[in-house]
Amino acid sequence: MAASNLSTLSSSLSKPSSLPFNTSNTHTSFPHKTLQKPSFIHKSSFSHAASETQKTSFAVASKNPISEIVSSNKPYPEVYYDDDEKPREECGVVGIYGDPEASRLCYLALHALQHRGQEGAGIVAVNDGVLQSITGVGLVSDVFNETKLDQLPGNSAIGHVRYSTAGASMLKNVQPFVAGYRFGSVGVAHNGNLVNYITLRAKLEDNGSIFNTTSDTEVVLHLIATSKHRPFLLRIVDACEKLEGAYSIVFITEDKLVAVRDPFGFRPLVMGRRSNGAIVVASETCALDLIEATYEREVYPGEVLVADKNGLQSLCLMSHPQPKQCIFEHIYFALPNSVVFGRSVYESRRKFGEILATESPVDCDVVIAVPDSGVVAALGYAAKAGVPFQQGLIRSHYVGRTFIEPSQKIRDFGVKLKLSPVRAVLEGKRVVVVDDSIVRGTTSSKIVRLIKEAGAKEVHMRIASPPIIGSCYYGVDTPSAEELISNRMSVEEIRDFIGSDSLAFLPFDSLKRLLGNDSPNFCYACFSGKYPVEPRELKVKRIGDFVDDGLNGSLESIDGGWVQANRNQKEVKVASL
Repeated sequence: MAASNLSTLSSSLSKPSSLPFNTSNTHTSFPHKTLQKPSFIHKSSFSHAASETQKTSFAVASKNPISEIVSSNKPYPEVYYDDDEKPREECGVVGIYGDPEASRLCYLALHALQHRGQEGAGIVAVNDGVLQSITGVGLVSDVFNETKLDQLPGNSAIGHVRYSTAGASMLKNVQPFVAGYRFGSVGVAHNGNLVNYITLRAKLEDNGSIFNTTSDTEVVLHLIATSKHRPFLLRIVDACEKLEGAYSIVFITEDKLVAVRDPFGFRPLVMGRRSNGAIVVASETCALDLIEATYEREVYPGEVLVADKNGLQSLCLMSHPQPKQCIFEHIYFALPNSVVFGRSVYESRRKFGEILATESPVDCDVVIAVPDSGVVAALGYAAKAGVPFQQGLIRSHYVGRTFIEPSQKIRDFGVKLKLSPVRAVLEGKRVVVVDDSIVRGTTSSKIVRLIKEAGAKEVHMRIASPPIIGSCYYGVDTPSAEELISNRMSVEEIRDFIGSDSLAFLPFDSLKRLLGNDSPNFCYACFSGKYPVEPRELKVKRIGDFVDDGLNGSLESIDGGWVQANRNQKEVKVASL
């Protein structure tokens, strides 16, 4: 919807004062203010699902109460930890409308999305027109317990899990953010990254806005508050028209849940429904599965999806170009049991392994995976090659990011903490090792050494993705281009560096052939260096920066470095803050 059309539908808004944000893990309340009800919402032409739900009424009680599941004296699900050198998805979001146990359902859905972020979690719930917020640093199970969830009653809620390299005080940057402005209160949870964040923030600050965090998500709230349009949904459309980059966002107000996806659809966002009619939106379908919501469809690129007392309605945010969905969701980020961009993640990874076995075969005795993300591709490789799949590396799921290293130096100590070789599987064998990607190459070299020290006769690495040559600027934490080993070495040079007997990547052309007619709908910037939205203000991880708890240390020590955009990725240089 063009801005010119918006102006005819809204009245002027005087400039609001600075926005209050929740900055600790205590619950915050915002008084109710009536928001002028939009009268312009139209049925979407995206899908018949929208029109079929216009008359949906939300039940006042759940058929399957889950209060008893959330208890401080019961164990929580096992937590998934990423490898330190892998690219990291920066967050996951969930929104629920129309269920009396919305906050508890949100809590469980965030558990299912824990793999998308382990450094912070938060939930905002609406009760009697008041937005109440609890956020904290750590895992979902660290932040929430029965007592805290009791402080979040209401029929609607949004939640967020976070991984980030940005922010001098991580606690202030933990979402969802909540703000009060002239016409009411709004909470927001965002997955993605805005490539024009600095420009937008500078312009807002010039006009008097005061920022309390270093998160680009706060810009969205300021744009909504300063919009000249009166109805809330028009404010969202007006704000999003100014954004460039990736955003899958859920908003919550006193009476609405709103989901928005950027016109390119970089990051995933799906919609489902529980048996009592409650609407659920989440980053992945695995979150819907856990809370027994039936997956209906994606939130489409460029769509604004609204759940309120009138049911589910949809409108087009703006005309959108060819979708550019993140291919790495299928390679690494999403859980195998999720359906992402309309495709089974498990099936994608299994076929990646089959392609490797067909196009890069090698005589071997056993196929193993680098757990957990390489397992499905390894199963595909083994089945296609007719070679047994074995568990040659055992992963510990109980290792956090901090540990005490013995005073006497142990080589490859960090990798050994996480991965233990099984000598009975490896000794005297020609081993194919399947992993999802190689980033810097340092972890891969340690894994090869670990397997050879366990007695393997040969080690052949097979990587279920093409070589990564470019940083991502759409909501994924990747190193700067100069740190990416495939950006500065040939495949043979990488093989020599990691010490394997052979090395093969998933061919880029074969990946695109597998995707078939959907191939143009994916973003391959990390493999090609060609960016759908040209980055101008880039934030990437600097060489040698470290990850701490986000509460201590200087901004320079934990924040991503700002770099100047350059079409030639090999020449991207890191600049100081």
